[in-house]
Amino acid sequence: MSRVHLYVAAACAVVLALAAPSLAGDPDMLQDICVADKTIPIKLNGFPCKANVTADDFFFDGLRKPGNTNNPNGAMVTAANVDTFAGVNTLGVSLARIDYAPGGLNPPHTHPRATEIIFVLEGVLEVGFITTADVLFSKIITKGDVFVFPRGLVHFQQNRGHSPATVIAGFNSQLQGTQQVAMTLFGATPPVSSDILAKGFRIDNRLVDAIKARF
Repeated sequence: MSRVHLYVAAACAVVLALAAPSLAGDPDMLQDICVADKTIPIKLNGFPCKANVTADDFFFDGLRKPGNTNNPNGAMVTAANVDTFAGVNTLGVSLARIDYAPGGLNPPHTHPRATEIIFVLEGVLEVGFITTADVLFSKIITKGDVFVFPRGLVHFQQNRGHSPATVIAGFNSQLQGTQQVAMTLFGATPPVSSDILAKGFRIDNRLVDAIKARF
């Protein structure tokens, strides 16, 4: 019986060891700083470190101004991640500013590498996420409120007010990744076969093709 207990304990230890990295955010940093050097063509899980670093590498002013919401969704995400802000390379954090016109929508999407937390600067928004059990958790939030979206789950935000709205979003990843559900399915390159989408959504091929034309 003790041997059985030992095997069970060993199996649990292996499972926990394998699961631990997948539960973390970005990998732990191995040095104090590693400002991204975009000029080096090497492909890594992250970016190579820049040799000559200054204070300006840790500064970003791209979130000062509202994003242009004159687009079909009526919303604009301005990112402060490693793609635009080299100083966050290896630090496991990033931000974004999201601006919404009245009625503007940040459409259903996922972040495969990060949990997201938002703080409302202005406006009234309906926000929500859907679990893998197809349960919707949604709420109306306003200036000063905070809401969190668990990593990898489909979520959205829509401005329900009559004036512009703005939030600041934080992520536990230097590059959270974003997959918009509609764009991913109907705007992929090469395209997903229409018969697959028709069967999956229980609609006919002509309607699928009409939706694809919009993306």
